[in-house]
Amino acid sequence: MPRYRWLPAIAAIFVTSLIVANVIAVKLVAIGPVFLSAAILIFPISYIFGDVLTEVYGYARARQVIWIGFLCNLLAVGAIWLSIQLPPAPFWTGGGKDAESFQLAYQTVLGFTPRILGSSFIAYLIGEFLNSFVLAKMKIATQGRHLYLRTIGSTLVGQLADSVVFFSLAFYGILPAPALGQLIITQWLLKSAYEAMLTPATYAVVNFLKRTEQEDYFDRDTHFNPLRWR
Repeated sequence: MPRYRWLPAIAAIFVTSLIVANVIAVKLVAIGPVFLSAAILIFPISYIFGDVLTEVYGYARARQVIWIGFLCNLLAVGAIWLSIQLPPAPFWTGGGKDAESFQLAYQTVLGFTPRILGSSFIAYLIGEFLNSFVLAKMKIATQGRHLYLRTIGSTLVGQLADSVVFFSLAFYGILPAPALGQLIITQWLLKSAYEAMLTPATYAVVNFLKRTEQEDYFDRDTHFNPLRWR
């Protein structure tokens, strides 16, 4: 099996972007008339590096990193949940607030509901695997040409699936159907536009890795079962 110099770094950036996105997702921001989660700042980066993984190293290695990202995210969520359950130190105070007030603020910012968490995990797996699958198949269909078609096309599919699954599972029955549909479309289009704007950066990273790693994998005989490890 070939040894890749840059694969650990690419995997680390991918996983880090996922965990950071989950942490900052609790903040809602206003961009003009549009209200979005702060995760919009970094979550699309996971799709960019997901594209890089599949394009350079192939679907099988991207599949391993996707599962590693899922497990690391689960570990981070578990650690945050345990930290919330622990009683605060009595001297953990500041700004005129006592320890219990600090504890409540900490829980409000970093806490999560099981429904939101489950929706996020399911949407992540479906979206990432679809993104990688579509890119791998398009690479064969285009014979490795027109990288922008693969990165943008796979993102449109993966981000659509991610947005539909997450918002449907998390907010169905809470938000009215028109508002839910608008939220899905807005998130999908903005995330996809984000990656499209970063296409030149994706080209630069992919070209650098193909040159230095001496790899340009085509998934002609790959088993695309997402549950396989090897």
